[in-house]
Amino acid sequence: MENPTEILVVGTHADILQTVLRLLNAQASWHAEGASGCEEAIAQCKSKAYRILLLGAGLTDLEEERLKTEIKKIHPEIHIIPHYGGGSGLLYTEIHLALGT
Repeated sequence: MENPTEILVVGTHADILQTVLRLLNAQASWHAEGASGCEEAIAQCKSKAYRILLLGAGLTDLEEERLKTEIKKIHPEIHIIPHYGGGSGLLYTEIHLALGT
């Protein structure tokens, strides 16, 4: 089996973050980890390569822009996509679109 796609999910709502992680990790080909804010996400990206950065609810526009700028410096090839709810079908579609699958 191929290595799973590494996904970092950033969100400030702990319950929602845990739900998104559970849904993503239910897929054998994906491995998702969470970060509760900008500093934590940047630190995690400095120590591990992620293919996708999923921006969850609760981040300000300024935080989102900072994350996009800083993370692209660390991992220029990372796909950064927003997710603000809508159920597992939308979540899976967002990931598949980012991966081109």
